Amino acid sequence: MGRTRSSSPTISEVAAAAGVGRATAARTLGGYGYVSDEMRERVLASAEALGYRANQLARSVSTGVSHTIGVVVADISNPFFGGVVRGVSEIASARGFDALVISTYEHLEDEIAAMNVLVDKRVDGIILSSAACDPASTAHLQLARERGIPLVLLDRLIPGIELDAVVIDNRTAARTATGELIAAGHARIGFVWGPPTPARPSFRRDLVDAAARNLWSDGERLMGYLDALDDSGLPLDPDLVAVGEKTEAHTYDEVMRMLALADPPTAFFCTETDALTGTLHALRDSGVAIPSQASVIGFDDSSWAAVMEPPLTMVEQPMLDLGRRAAELLLGRIDGDGDGEEAPTQLELPARLIQRASVAPPR
Repeated sequence: MGRTRSSSPTISEVAAAAGVGRATAARTLGGYGYVSDEMRERVLASAEALGYRANQLARSVSTGVSHTIGVVVADISNPFFGGVVRGVSEIASARGFDALVISTYEHLEDEIAAMNVLVDKRVDGIILSSAACDPASTAHLQLARERGIPLVLLDRLIPGIELDAVVIDNRTAARTATGELIAAGHARIGFVWGPPTPARPSFRRDLVDAAARNLWSDGERLMGYLDALDDSGLPLDPDLVAVGEKTEAHTYDEVMRMLALADPPTAFFCTETDALTGTLHALRDSGVAIPSQASVIGFDDSSWAAVMEPPLTMVEQPMLDLGRRAAELLLGRIDGDGDGEEAPTQLELPARLIQRASVAPPR
């Protein structure tokens, strides 16, 4: 019995209309394997003429390709991660892939659950901004790799784990920002945030050791701050490093503590959005004017920073490019770039200091 008008054309019918074999039509319509440009054009033209629509579920089962990638980020409400996801989506969509985004709010347990969901959904690859700080916390990543799912780390590395990654040069960015404050004449510079330690470190080595046990990106920014102090021969005062819980409310308390010191900071370098907003609230409530009484530099430039009074000097991260490069790297792995034995690719993109009006010499 022939196909009725209401039924969908089959791959075999598309192949016959294009004058190619069924395997060639399947590869073209399934988006996998090699097909010459001429053959692809013929198949796609026939599919359009016949009104062919691919069954995504059947294609996933038969080819092992779902045309879906997972994106696991720390906090999708953070403008930084929103920009990164936009960059991922641009590249994925252009290649015919959907992006399934999950936010973990820096909770490793939620990250593990998210990875399990994505593995169960048979995504083709995963881009991950991980909360893991060491190899002992990466069993969920190893599981995905054992299932043949390519992984690309985003925004932060995991020391001791070799995976494809796209990050920024956090250390240089922090060194440049702190150096900008030093060049303006500041010697007492508050660093917000330091590592989330339960007790306040008393010595440099305590800070460095604590940073090494926490997120890679946080540690790199602390090291950049220390580099800038060393460059200028300035001593480190651990009392000028905010430690503890990484929230806007705790930042507020830490900055208020610094302002109450006998020799308070005259400038602040804030390494996250919540760190910046907590600092700004504390300065406002203390009646400290920016920049005449305290200079401020923040991280993650955004439109609101430019319209503040005064406009804020900020470190600009290439959010869209981070997402785009991560997606390109992941899709290359999905396509089978390389022989599977090559070393992981780690891309480090530069950040840029946007100079505005929140930095001035100390009074």
